Amino acid sequence: MTAHETVLILDFGSQYTQLIARRVRELKVKSEIVPPQTPAEEIKNRNPIGLVLSGGPASVYQHGAALPDAAIFSLGVPVLGLCYGQQVMAKLLGGEVAAAERREFGAAELEVDTNCPLFAGLPPVQRVWMSHGDKVTALPAGFRVVAHTANAPHAAMAWEERKLFGLQFHPEVKHTDYGMQILDNFLTLCGARRDWTPASLRQEAVAAIRQQVQGGQVIVALSGGVDSTVTALLCREAVGDATVPIFVDTGLLRLGEGDKVMERFANYGLHVHRVNAAERFFAALKGVEDPEEKRRRVGHEFIEVFRQEARKFLNARYLAQGTLYPDVIESTSVRGPSATIKTHHNVGGLPAELGFELVEPLRFLFKDEVRKLGLELGLPEEFVYRQPFPGPGLAVRILGEVTPERVALLQKADAIFMEEIRQAGLYRDIAQALAVLLPVRSVGVMGDARTYENVVALRAVTTEDFMTADWYRFEGDFLDRVARRIVNEVRGINRVVYDVTSKPPGTIEWE
Repeated sequence: MTAHETVLILDFGSQYTQLIARRVRELKVKSEIVPPQTPAEEIKNRNPIGLVLSGGPASVYQHGAALPDAAIFSLGVPVLGLCYGQQVMAKLLGGEVAAAERREFGAAELEVDTNCPLFAGLPPVQRVWMSHGDKVTALPAGFRVVAHTANAPHAAMAWEERKLFGLQFHPEVKHTDYGMQILDNFLTLCGARRDWTPASLRQEAVAAIRQQVQGGQVIVALSGGVDSTVTALLCREAVGDATVPIFVDTGLLRLGEGDKVMERFANYGLHVHRVNAAERFFAALKGVEDPEEKRRRVGHEFIEVFRQEARKFLNARYLAQGTLYPDVIESTSVRGPSATIKTHHNVGGLPAELGFELVEPLRFLFKDEVRKLGLELGLPEEFVYRQPFPGPGLAVRILGEVTPERVALLQKADAIFMEEIRQAGLYRDIAQALAVLLPVRSVGVMGDARTYENVVALRAVTTEDFMTADWYRFEGDFLDRVARRIVNEVRGINRVVYDVTSKPPGTIEWE
């Protein structure tokens, strides 16, 4: 298998760390996120072509602040420090960092003071994105100021001979106008040959599956989403008919989704083993209103149904699932523990005690890379760029008890909302759209008669990374059209509301 050139990202707790990794990969260079205090010797053994030090919420002069092994700056590898990463670099190499007289959050005007390969081909004045309360107040020996802003006199510093660079701003966010070009220039300084491409990922994933399996059947946990579909197609390409996709239809999917899954895979020549388990899931959810308990019960039931079905394939020794790189990062606690906002039963996949050896061809890929791989495998763009759907399905979009009747109501309302979004050409402008059935009823009037029926809430957001999100500004005519259709076409719903809460303080899903 090809040994890709790699940029290592030391994660100091920035909300943008995964975004840095994604940006590097978009520039066709493999990136991996590692703990901030990874020993220099270990880093050297991994032979990276460059290092990036992420931002972080701490101050470098605080007691217990995370600091890297200072020897990383003597490895002869280019290093780019961002925000906290710049301050760490300055402190460890003999400079000074202090609290800024005026904190700087948001857009700032950067003026490039001198020629520097990091800013090659870029204008001398540009908009950048700041998010800091500290700043470098004195440069270490060997460094020079490259650029400044009104509040950050050392907004960019460089020691070109050693290829050490520090930026107070965040080039990884889109609010920095020339951020991608800055990162691209850094990768050029690293000598990157840009070999991280969908075609190479496909070839290597297929080869890895073939080498791991070497005979025997591979069961694929199929949800119908992009990740599991790409996993199934890679397995089929690697081992052919030894691929056994199992699709557990929980009854909690979108309208007609179960049949669409079967039709889609029939078109790809894969025989899918469908388990219609809706009755089991509704029985498990009977009387349950707490969202966490819903998630636990759906997860438990899914595992039990899958276990029973998998036992039917006596030659199966492997289980393939669509674990992604963010799941791996979270499970290895790169930055330490974080607060649990809600449980996702499908994060990390099925439990090891099922007795299969895991096959995870996507475990080092981000979602956007999986989408590109899906296109490489011939999946249609409309499917590849589907919006996220929660593992527990509509169970967590129905507030209160989940029943077949309430699921049917929500499926119809959701289908109308999504249909109108597509017809308006807005689907790709919105990161996630959903309908939520509320546990309240409202009085209405239809045909001169009083009604007392259900309320549905619509939600649509835009986001770069799903960690923060803003509500989508539909035109009034669009919302009017959707609301009229839902009330007129879905018997049992007489009121539609629109959610204008951003994240934070709200989450994207309601439960």
